[in-house]
Amino acid sequence: MTSLASERSWLLDPSVLKLVHQCRRLIHTEFGVKLHLTDGHLEQQLAEYAGKTRSSHLIRTWETLKQQVPQLNIEPDTDDDGLKRTYRGQVIADAPAAPSAPEANEAFHPPRKTKVIYRGQVVG
Repeated sequence: MTSLASERSWLLDPSVLKLVHQCRRLIHTEFGVKLHLTDGHLEQQLAEYAGKTRSSHLIRTWETLKQQVPQLNIEPDTDDDGLKRTYRGQVIADAPAAPSAPEANEAFHPPRKTKVIYRGQVVG
């Protein structure tokens, strides 16, 4: 626990803490994600959301914060290259790939046992 406290000693500076709170507020406004100061990977999460943002204010605030705290100069993990879809800041799980063979497709979607009638017409 003392190692976490020594790693987070930069949060004790009031001007730096103000910038961190500003980044957290802007991230919450844009992405709907609440970041906590006690999170284990706070620095990485801040860098990740600062890299994804469209807000120039958040980018400027993050750059100012990185200038004041040299140990924050970490590159965000961008393994997905923007291919993962997000909804309100949370990554959406990808749907399983549909098989290309028609017989496998029938097994994936079994036929209905009841008739579906829409406005007097059988539709399925």
